[in-house]
Amino acid sequence: MYDKFNRRINYLRISVTDRCNLRCVYCMPESGIQLIDHREIISFEEIVEVVILSISRGIDKIRITGGEPLVRKGIVDLIRMIAEIPGVKDFGLTTNGINLEKYAQQLKDAGLHRVNVSLDTLDPDKYKEITRLGDIQDVLDGIAEAKKVGLTPVKINCVIKKSSQEPDAVAVAEYCNKNDLQIRYIKQMDLSMGHFSVVEGGEGGDCKICNRLRLTAKGMIKPCLFNNREYSIRELGVEEALNNALYHKPKCGSVNTVGEFYNIGG
Repeated sequence: MYDKFNRRINYLRISVTDRCNLRCVYCMPESGIQLIDHREIISFEEIVEVVILSISRGIDKIRITGGEPLVRKGIVDLIRMIAEIPGVKDFGLTTNGINLEKYAQQLKDAGLHRVNVSLDTLDPDKYKEITRLGDIQDVLDGIAEAKKVGLTPVKINCVIKKSSQEPDAVAVAEYCNKNDLQIRYIKQMDLSMGHFSVVEGGEGGDCKICNRLRLTAKGMIKPCLFNNREYSIRELGVEEALNNALYHKPKCGSVNTVGEFYNIGG
């Protein structure tokens, strides 16, 4: 399917939860967040309904995000349900890696193709400072396990402040080169200020070729991360919500004053 700017929309990002087992300084306040009531969180059945209709309209790339998707109860079952839908050509999941060693084989067996793992530094103390809770060894073990079971290519998402030549980013790049991992540098973003840029090593943030829609943890289809528009699949129905999101997809991102990364997916 195409939007009104003739961009082919074939990518759906699905936030399955607003919960996370970390409190990264650029994503969440130290005190935590006001969590969505469990009764409001999108169900697996609703997700599958959206995926089926989206694929019938031309979506062939699916990415599962959060929050942290591996804290969602039954996540392996959801992966299996989506993988069994004909037409999914590229099926990935973005994770902080803390639970990846535990789930990697199950995810692969369920039909997941590959993973992106967040890793901003190799310094254990700095990692704990950034994430407030995390042990970097859990992430490194998870990456190794993902490679072992074939969730490849494993891509590393490295958040930077200004440049990929920052010392931590350089160290992560060296680690990736040594371990046959692909690195993507993502400049720190601000939804409410409209601060975003093109991902170095990827295509995200390049509005002129944006090919994605988003399904949030509350069942809203969003045409753009940096935009307040969203359409409820529960109030409008999946088809009308999808149609509205496609029609109202903006030419370029601006600001988002009603959402957060942890419940939309970055």
